[in-house]
Amino acid sequence: MKKIGERLERLESLSDAIRDPEVALEDALAIFEEGIKLARSLEKDLDRIEGKIEILKNTPAAPEDKPELDLFSAGSDDD
Repeated sequence: MKKIGERLERLESLSDAIRDPEVALEDALAIFEEGIKLARSLEKDLDRIEGKIEILKNTPAAPEDKPELDLFSAGSDDD
């Protein structure tokens, strides 16, 4: 499977190609079909990525990942 960026570039080139008035109807149909397949696969990938992001956002951090708020111990004798 190609990377998302590569597939987006291909979809853009298909979009440009189908707008060419010189494209035969049969070719335009093939371009359209490929574009639809690409768009659907990109949509699935983006939905999957969005789901992963939501899981990461809603997963509580492990105790060792929490920021250290108490920078200095209360019993410091450095005063």
